Formats: sequence, C-alpha cells, structure tokens
Amino acid sequence: MNQPKPLHKGATVGILSTARKISITEIQAAIELLHSWDLKVVLGTTIDLEKNQFAGDDMTRTLNFQQFLDDENIDAIWCARGGYGTIRMIDQLDFSRFIKSPKWIIGYSDVTVLHSKGQQLGFETLHATMPINVAKNSSESLESLRKVLFGEALNYTISSSSYNRNGTTKGTLIGGNLSMLYSMTGADLNLNTKGKILFLEDLDEYLYHIDRMLMNLKQNGYFNELAGLIIGGMTDMHDNTIPFGKTVHEIILDITSEYDFPICFNFPAGHLDDNRALIFGKEATLKVEENVELTF
Repeated sequence: MNQPKPLHKGATVGILSTARKISITEIQAAIELLHSWDLKVVLGTTIDLEKNQFAGDDMTRTLNFQQFLDDENIDAIWCARGGYGTIRMIDQLDFSRFIKSPKWIIGYSDVTVLHSKGQQLGFETLHATMPINVAKNSSESLESLRKVLFGEALNYTISSSSYNRNGTTKGTLIGGNLSMLYSMTGADLNLNTKGKILFLEDLDEYLYHIDRMLMNLKQNGYFNELAGLIIGGMTDMHDNTIPFGKTVHEIILDITSEYDFPICFNFPAGHLDDNRALIFGKEATLKVEENVELTF
C-alpha cells in the first residue's frame, strides 16, 4: 500500500464534512489542537452549512471534498464528523490527482466509505477521531493521531479480554464501521479480506442486527481466509423486549466459531472517547496473548 507523506510543522490540514451538518463552534477544540501542533487549518465550505441533516447538499459536499483532494496546498483531509452522507458522494469523486499526490484522509464511522475507497485504490488511510470529538477525547487518542500524522511509530499494548481468541498473525489492517461495511457488501467498495486483519466497531445497534450484519459478512466470505479480527467499541447496544440471548462478544464468537484466526475484543477504537488511531492499508502484527499487542 502507498502511504501519504508525513506532515511537518507549518503543513495544512483541511477540515470539512462529508456527511452531517456541523458548526464551527463544534470543531473549535480541533482547530486549537492542530494549531498547538504548529499546523495550519483550512475550513471547507461545508462547515456551518446546512441542508436538512446534511452539511450542504450532495453536490456541495462532493465539490468541497474534490477541492481538498486536488489542492496541493492541503496536506491532509480531516472529516469533521460522521452521521450519514458520504456514500451519497463517493461515486462522483475523481481520485486521479490524489493517486499522484496522496494525502491522509482521516475519520471513522461514516468515513468508512472513504477508507474502503482507499483500499480499492491501494492507499493507506487513517481511522481516527474527528474534530467533533476532540474536546472529549483522551490524551492517548489525540497523541496517536499526532504520531501518525508526523510519521512516528505507532504501537499498542492493551489488556486482554476473557473473550479473546489467542494467537499471533500478520496482515494488512482494514475495516471500519460494521453497519457501513454491511451496506457496501456486493458493491464496488466491497473489501477483499484474504490474508487481512479486519477491524470492526459500531454504535447504537440492536443485538439481532449485529448478528444479521455479521452473518451477511460471513455469507460474503469475509471470514474465510481472514488473518485476524479486532473488535473495537461496540457502544450503546440495545436488546428487544424478548432478549436476543447473547451479548455482542458471544454473537461474534458464535459466528466465527468455525475459524481459527485470533480475535481481540475491546480494542480502544471506534465510538469511544479513547479512540486510538489505526492505519488502514498498512501491514500490522497482531499478538493476542496475556496482553494484546498491535504493531505497525
């Protein structure tokens, strides 16, 4: 995979929204953070723009992202927030200039669409916190973002979960939000998981729907030749009046029971205040033992 160049002091980060509307007040903490790292900030036309729930209509959001993709003076693109909307603009984007001069595309949740596009094109992208979250993020979360942007090594050691399936594996890290990946199965942005380490996270879903989405991934062959599985935050899950009968962890273990790849649960990434950066498209080593180690 091709890696964007590291940033340097004085580099410029463009902040825009590909999805839900957002105000400049909501991203002020992120602007101040970038300034503290001696980076310049350019705000997109989609900031403070409103079209129903979106940050402007589809064409406006598309043109703003295209502008940032093509602008040689913008060194990284940081999506301001998730929600819904990125999938509505992805087919209209032209990545030809990006391919010649790649830059970090940063975000998570709905930004999974852009991560999948990065995989298709052969470029690394950065699954990390977004401007709307910065004021509440842990220091570890923000420091992991800074490390990747400035080209420093990124390695993690976290506590193990009793649900983990032990083992050591290597592979390119891919993935993102489960609901988004589920919505793209069978489409042009469908992921090739052969020999890869898959990361999954989600928010505000019913347990039966988690089961249904994972069954869909299974039926689409996502787990057949998978090297490893990392489960991040499965935040604010719901159950029906008649219980589904399994926790998220139990659902995942049940659906993957016929496979032998290592599984790490409770990795600090996703819809969490402690949302650590992950480099999608980069080869990583996952060691699941008494502790969990993820090294790039």
